[in-house]
Amino acid sequence: MAEEAHSQVIDQVVQEALDKANLTETDLSAVAVTIGPGLSLCLRVGVQKARKIAGSCNLPIVGVHHMEAHALVARLFERELQFPFMALLISGGHNLLILARDLGQYIQLGTTIDDAIGEAYDKTAKWLGLDLRRSGGPAIEELAREGDAESVKFSVPMKQHKDCNFSYAGLKTQVRLAIESKNINAEIPISSASSQDRSSRADIAASFQRVAVLHLEERCERAIGWALKIDPSIKYLVM
Repeated sequence: MAEEAHSQVIDQVVQEALDKANLTETDLSAVAVTIGPGLSLCLRVGVQKARKIAGSCNLPIVGVHHMEAHALVARLFERELQFPFMALLISGGHNLLILARDLGQYIQLGTTIDDAIGEAYDKTAKWLGLDLRRSGGPAIEELAREGDAESVKFSVPMKQHKDCNFSYAGLKTQVRLAIESKNINAEIPISSASSQDRSSRADIAASFQRVAVLHLEERCERAIGWALKIDPSIKYLVM
């Protein structure tokens, strides 16, 4: 689904970037493309586009770390964003917290040790029988508005771990068990669910979202404390 969305817009996005820069592909000296971490199917779309441009214009390809691309592209739009700053990558395949001290100088503060938040959202949405044409995140968020975020007492991951890493595998297991306890059948779409069934699904969605985001907040708060001890001049967090 995400791969399809990337494929549908990649040509348009690249052309718009060239047009805004008043350039054509033949004006380029190299092609940079993110190569990971992240969902391989989505990354492949960009790599294939980069190879096509590079091949047709006989240009070198420069592989860029996904986190570095996210962190540095923000400086194109926020001129006041100067080093050092913190950056948080939130994707379907990875979560990463870094301290960017300069170009090519990064300190990793935290990383995904199992499942990323995007993957947890997608799986939860699938188990709840939601419409995944827009991906799991928007589907969960919409249903969660109908639910009680305190109704299902999911545990916040890694409460006892004094680091900045992320883990969503345990939360996924908690969600799956909650869904099983309510006898929710993912084969029955949310649009066909009874009023009581829909309410149960909404409560699980809201409770999951509260804990998933709280885990992000707690890891970020801890990382900010760490980063400020390394460099007290930090003023920005890029997401």
